[in-house]
Amino acid sequence: MLKGKTAVITGGSRGIGAAIAEKLASLGADIAVIYAGNQDAADAVCAQCREQYGVKAVSYRCNVADFNDVKETVAAIRAEFGTVQVLVNNAGINRDGLVAVMKEADFDDVIQTNLKGAFNMIRHCSPLFIRNKYGKIINISSIAGIMGNAGQANYAASKAGLIGLTKSVARELAPKNVTCNAIAPGFIQTDMTKQFDKTNPFVASIPLRRMGTPEDVAALAAFLADSGSDYITGEVFRVDGGLAM
Repeated sequence: MLKGKTAVITGGSRGIGAAIAEKLASLGADIAVIYAGNQDAADAVCAQCREQYGVKAVSYRCNVADFNDVKETVAAIRAEFGTVQVLVNNAGINRDGLVAVMKEADFDDVIQTNLKGAFNMIRHCSPLFIRNKYGKIINISSIAGIMGNAGQANYAASKAGLIGLTKSVARELAPKNVTCNAIAPGFIQTDMTKQFDKTNPFVASIPLRRMGTPEDVAALAAFLADSGSDYITGEVFRVDGGLAM
């Protein structure tokens, strides 16, 4: 159980992030939802957490790619909640295109949000974890970061970088009783994959013959956030129906 702990979830207003926020709230965690633009959606997630599970839940608008914006947001969360025990780096964007014609801005934007955004959050939450001598960092990567994916050089690079970041942070913070793990989802039913259906060749190539759900990812995130995973760090867990095995 996570009662008495505070969890910060970036990109928590929809999809995988919203499912993780609600799952952690169901286990008793207070929730800080970080969103980029849709305040109504973020507030709806917080309202669901408060009303259904009786926890504290507050939304914060923040550009995770901005170092100083993240610093100010983490300070605001600390002022509101006292401290943070769990950080889920889920915020992510995609700007797909073949590498031969990809715009520089599309590469930079994806790296800045998906990879540097996670660094920014870890950088500013780490002092809280170190002070507490306890912390759980969960980075949402992707099987694209393991396998690569044509048309997603920027996205795959950002997610592969997130795996490297996970392992380095795990080594650095392990002596402080802080764990850092990554989850690599496959094809999950979200806005990012809404163009796919079960007849799509990508879906047909999944051994389980179906896409996953945000709740599939949230269940693993909940395990990694709880004390049952205290001796697990630096690992990458696939939630992909067997696609990358």
